[in-house]
Amino acid sequence: MKFPAIKEHHLYNKAYRSGKHFFGRYVCVYVLKDLHANKLKKEHPQKILVNRLGLSVSKKVGGAVRRNRAKRIIRAAYAVNKDSLKKGFLIVISAKPEIVGKKSADIARELKYAFSKLDMFDESLKKTERR
Repeated sequence: MKFPAIKEHHLYNKAYRSGKHFFGRYVCVYVLKDLHANKLKKEHPQKILVNRLGLSVSKKVGGAVRRNRAKRIIRAAYAVNKDSLKKGFLIVISAKPEIVGKKSADIARELKYAFSKLDMFDESLKKTERR
């Protein structure tokens, strides 16, 4: 499944500089309200708000194979939590070198904890799940 990506470098810098952040053992998560969310909502085929995802994996993680594996693991872990998150945000996930050799379940658990600390879970979805 393809996630809407952050393609502009200045949006990464904005998220790093102005966004809320969480520093975990394997990843760092930055969250910032997307100012162009309503414009993207109009362009979306289903007319819904979406989060834009940006991944950052440096050469400290390893060669190209390890960096691509880290990105795949992060995307899989994000997919687990994606439906329960608030919409209309820029989310930048930066991998730390400790991510090498970890499973997607470990990263998913850390992302869930990060999103709860950043108050990103949608309360309206929790109420409907209880019923």
